[in-house]
Amino acid sequence: MAAANSGMRKRVVILGGGFGGIHTAMGLGKLPLDVTLVDRKNHHTFQPLLYQVALAVLSPAEIAQPIRSILRDYPNIEVLMDEATNFNLDEHRVMLKSGAELEYDYLVVATGSTHSYFGKDEWAKLAPGLKTLEDATEIRRRVLLAFELAEREMVESGKHPPLKFVVIGGGPTGVELAGAISDIAKLYMTKDFRHITPSQAEVLILEGSPNILAAYPPDLQVKAAQQLADLGVKIRTGSHVTDIQPGYVMVGEERIDAVVTLWAAGVQASPLGKLMGLEVDRRGCVMVDEHLNPKGRPEIFICGDLAHVEQDGKQVPGVAQPAMQMGDFVAKRIARLTAQRFGSDGTGVEKGFRYFDKGDMATIGRKAAVAKIEWPFKAHWSGFPAWLTWLVVHIFFLIGFRNRFSVFRQWAYTYLFLNDGARLITGSQELPGWVAQEGVAEPLPGKALDLGSPKSN
Repeated sequence: MAAANSGMRKRVVILGGGFGGIHTAMGLGKLPLDVTLVDRKNHHTFQPLLYQVALAVLSPAEIAQPIRSILRDYPNIEVLMDEATNFNLDEHRVMLKSGAELEYDYLVVATGSTHSYFGKDEWAKLAPGLKTLEDATEIRRRVLLAFELAEREMVESGKHPPLKFVVIGGGPTGVELAGAISDIAKLYMTKDFRHITPSQAEVLILEGSPNILAAYPPDLQVKAAQQLADLGVKIRTGSHVTDIQPGYVMVGEERIDAVVTLWAAGVQASPLGKLMGLEVDRRGCVMVDEHLNPKGRPEIFICGDLAHVEQDGKQVPGVAQPAMQMGDFVAKRIARLTAQRFGSDGTGVEKGFRYFDKGDMATIGRKAAVAKIEWPFKAHWSGFPAWLTWLVVHIFFLIGFRNRFSVFRQWAYTYLFLNDGARLITGSQELPGWVAQEGVAEPLPGKALDLGSPKSN
């Protein structure tokens, strides 16, 4: 079968409303093309700030925006809330979960990545990862609930299990989660409880490799470790988790109790690459050429985390910045192809995709971060300058004026005045592994338990 709409306006189907998909769509907006963007959610999420939702600094609406509102000014783009379930690449068709089928002249697949538990998928219920708003609100529920249950236990029995939070994985997400947990325990909740002392909570990072933030330069790894230590976060490198159970994790034969366990140790690409029958790497990323096309498929483009792109002997990282640049590149490429500036097979003289690395940043806590600056100058920053740079950059890339203003206002209020943030617990009031204390025992050292006279702050 010939490509869809032969001799008519070309049709572009985009799967995924993340950074790659949104940037592709916006680049094709107002061109003489019919564009359909498909996503199983109705909103675009600014993933770099998900951990701020998970630790109750921001609310979900402040880092997400409906896809329709982002693309409302582009009359040639339609949005479908659906999900791809199968493909007929020879006939240029995408089958959707609803039963509908879409024909395309060009297909852009930008469905991102998900958690990888290295074959132990049963760990997912005990140690949630952080990829979606649902993940963020679940982590928020568990962390906040741990403090609430501890307060209740103190009232009922005079003691409670140690408030020990274990984060598995010492990459940017793990470091950000660990620092944020320490922040809320030591800064934001110190005056909220009467019978427990939140600042006594312990936070532990378990990292399998020799260093945290392995992709960062050694000097920034050291700076990050120092800043985490200042926050009271403990780090154990070379520690491979062998099992996760309710209330504890195992590192070899060692049991480490954990009132909450969080996963930040690995990711795997969206399963669509394998579903399409394309060549993939060990993480499921689709192998693509310099124009982001799979082998022999010039009408298909792969963007973002799902793309395996080699540059200077290394794979381009699966983070927001490359995904945005890939989306922009694909939009320009399709625009040129449909303008018939190249042959029908997509050949012609044109530079391939090249990732312009502006640097990497990871926030660690209030006024603490590390930043590897590559543009407009090269520098390694840490502490408050890095944190301030991180704040400005993330606000700049947020989509929508309302979101930028709302986030800046909330950050300013939270960080300057140590206010409540978005500390709401929704859903179940049960926590995996929480064991109620039996009988009335001696209070924790240095804590006089008098239910008629709550502890002073």
